[in-house]
Amino acid sequence: MLHPIFEEASNVIKEEYPDKNQVVFARVDCDQHSDIAQRYRISKYPTLKLFRNGMMMKREYRGQRSVTAIADYIRQQKSNPIQEVQDLEEISTLDRSRRNIVGYFEQKDSDNYRTFERVANILHDDCVFLSAFGAISKPERFSGDNVIYKPPGENAPDMVYLGSITNFDLVYAWTQDKCVPLVREITFENGEELTEEGLPFLILFHMKDDLESLEKFQQEVARQLISEKGTINFLHADCDKFRHPLLHIQKTPADCPVIAIDSFRHMYVFPDFNDLSVPGKLKQFVLDLHSGKLHREFHHGPDPTDVAPGQPVQDLASSPPESSFQKLAPSEHRYTLLREKDEL
Repeated sequence: MLHPIFEEASNVIKEEYPDKNQVVFARVDCDQHSDIAQRYRISKYPTLKLFRNGMMMKREYRGQRSVTAIADYIRQQKSNPIQEVQDLEEISTLDRSRRNIVGYFEQKDSDNYRTFERVANILHDDCVFLSAFGAISKPERFSGDNVIYKPPGENAPDMVYLGSITNFDLVYAWTQDKCVPLVREITFENGEELTEEGLPFLILFHMKDDLESLEKFQQEVARQLISEKGTINFLHADCDKFRHPLLHIQKTPADCPVIAIDSFRHMYVFPDFNDLSVPGKLKQFVLDLHSGKLHREFHHGPDPTDVAPGQPVQDLASSPPESSFQKLAPSEHRYTLLREKDEL
């Protein structure tokens, strides 16, 4: 049903951007090319993914399935993601609740700016990108072109990029580290998107006003788990809003704060939040997921080496709670979450 709409949208865009280097529409038969589907974690059909410079964007297209809507989406993606600054006074009035990346360049027609532009095209949903050129930017170019990160918070200190600006991989890695928080909030709006990243979740369930527990969790993730970034998503969730996943692990908001791992097969509970700051405890919990120990012990009881003398082995018939967030994408659980959202 989508194919003729997709094809017509491609024809519309081709007229506006005849250069094939500007926009390419492509389709993949996932039955014939299951390796491609697996590589990009395609689990439902049809799926529309956006790629920039060979990189798949986190956010897939979820708009209306119409020629007009798809064409408008492409036009939006082609718009310039960088705001050009005409006066450095504008920098002092930035919205400091956002993450801002500011580039100061001698000229727009340069390799440095082209690299900055490529990075902005990929990360513009996560940061605000601004640029200044020539005489306007000169006061900020002490030793050549310069890129600065201005984090959220009025008094938060700026951070300067010190690597080569022409090296895309370095600039992208530095900017992504600044624009994408290590611990992100999972909501009804971004839950499906986070699930599609294909990484298991380490989640802190906490009451919305319990910022102390969140700060402690963030500190320990940064201290113990920075090396695990890219193997698991670090998230926090509002206990009141996400009562349903809590029920999967036999918890209620009254039990919060609670830490759990959702492997997309089962959910596993960190034994005691008070042990969060015990050196290595949280990291071992994540390593036990990767090694299969959490899955094994939930199904077959503690590993023999972990059983103290006289300690009973868990009933072999027991099993861990099923994954809850995994079902954000399938219609059954999406309905459940939407129903919960309506009740709120």
